[in-house]
Formats: sequence, C-alpha cells, structure tokens
Amino acid sequence: MAKDADRSFRLATGLVALLVIAIVAGIGFELARQSQLSIQKFGLQFWLTDTWNPVSGEFGARPFIWGTLYSSILALALSTPVALGIAIYLSELCPAALRTPLTFLTELLAAIPSIVYGMWGIFVLAPAVRTLEIYMPDFLRRLPLFTGPPLGIGMGSAALILAVMVVPFSSAVAREVLKAVPPSQREGAYALGATRWEAIRAALFYARTGIVGSIMLGFGRALGETMAVTMVIGNTPRISWSLFAPQYSMAAVIANEFTEATEELYLHALVEIGLVLFVITLMVNVLSRVLIWSMNRQPRPRIAPALVPVPTSGGAA
Repeated sequence: MAKDADRSFRLATGLVALLVIAIVAGIGFELARQSQLSIQKFGLQFWLTDTWNPVSGEFGARPFIWGTLYSSILALALSTPVALGIAIYLSELCPAALRTPLTFLTELLAAIPSIVYGMWGIFVLAPAVRTLEIYMPDFLRRLPLFTGPPLGIGMGSAALILAVMVVPFSSAVAREVLKAVPPSQREGAYALGATRWEAIRAALFYARTGIVGSIMLGFGRALGETMAVTMVIGNTPRISWSLFAPQYSMAAVIANEFTEATEELYLHALVEIGLVLFVITLMVNVLSRVLIWSMNRQPRPRIAPALVPVPTSGGAA
C-alpha cells in the first residue's frame, strides 16, 4: 500500500509538471497559429523593420522590441541596488520591532494594481520628471541621452515607474534567500574577526545564485508590464537613446490597438508582436538559467580572502 501511494503521488506530481510544459507549449503554438498571415508576409523582416502603418499594411516590430528591452534594462539598473538594499536591511540590520511592518509595506507595493501605478505616473511622476527635464543643465541636454523637448512623458518616466513596480518582487525574493543562509556562515565570518559588513558580504556571496534569480524575476516582470507603461511612455513607434523621447513597448501596442484591428493582417501582426514578446521572455529566462547554472559550477572558496585574519607585527613569533 505504501509503495502504491508513493507511486501514485509521484505520478500525480509528474503530471502537474508536464501540465506546466503543455501550457507553455500551447501558448506558443496558438500565438504562432494566430499570426500565420503576418509571418508568411513579412518573415524575419517583421523583427528588423521600423515602419508601423496599419493603413498601408506595413508592419515592423523593431521600435516595440527596442522600447520593451530599453525600458526593462533601465528599470533593472535602477531597481536592483534599491531592492538589494531593502533585502539586506530587512534580513541583516533592521530592528525586530520594525522588520514586520516594513516587510508588509514593501510587499504591499506588489499588490497595487498596474492601472493605479499608471495614474500615479501621469499625475505625480510625469510632472516631476518634466520639471527635472526643464531645469537640466545645457551641457547635459547636448548628450544623446537627454536630447528632446521636456514633455515628462517618455522613456525616462516609463523606466522609473517600472523600477518602482519591480522593487517589491526582487527585494522579497532576495530577502527570503538571505534569510535561508545558514547562521554558520555568518558565525564563521565573525570567528575569523570579520566586521559586520564583511559578514554580510559572506552571506551575499553564499546566496548569490538566489539573488541573481530574484533580479531576473524582476526583469521578467518589467518585460511584460502593460498598463502603467502604456500611460507614461508616450506611445510613439520610434527608436531613440533619449530618456526624454516618447517611445513604445510591445505590451503597450497590443493593449492600445488590439480593439482597433479590423483588418486580418493587422490583427495577425499584433498577435505576432505577442509571439515576439513570448519568445524574448523565454530567451531571457533561458539565459538567466544558464547564468545561474554557470555560477553554481564555480568552486566556492573555503575562506573568503577578505576574512582571513592578518597577523600584526606585535603578534609575530
């Protein structure tokens, strides 16, 4: 009986795991099937051209791919230091009386709907960004990163609002990873004469794989964000390095134009953008797994060099 129950449990959990794979494969198959007309007409040029003109039937996804990746990478660069700082403070430095309320408030940010973030971005963030752009020094405005009129709506606002939305996800996972570090790691560091910062560094090194996973989780969250980005990015299909310039993302163009797609080719082009976003998300996840796998294969030093005590001249034999 025990063996039968064990076999049944293993079979049931295996079927659940296969169900996840089947759902992912089904989503990819359906997206590819519903975008066949666009795939057959444009082929690889759909990824490489900039023209998006539903009236003339010309569709290219490169501005949307650029806007999605550019805004997500900027958001990741802004949110990662903040998320790691929150995780380190809550797991290592925060007084016990403040840990629970601060953890709750941080995780509460993840529960706020995307549309609420978008409204906050329009009424609060965009005017603040526009004020910053107006008073930016002229020598900075000559740089490609800060060219253009100070609208307040554009890539800079989109990256900032994405960073705010990504922080609670990355910090929550990183905090749990740091909490799972065995106490012996910190105790060993203190026994070698390490300072508190050096002991935290040892814990960070031990948990580096999980921390990278938390960062990639936030990156995936940023790639698929729709409404908040749609409301502040400007929705202009162009490629620009400028943070002031209005641009577009793949999720935003689907949300804005799906209900207006009356022509079959137009509808198939929008579905193919969803397919492109699906493929890019899978590629990012695969690359993150490869990165984590390569980090796990690296041999860990028995004692971190920064923690080895150095004998003083007075203690030498």
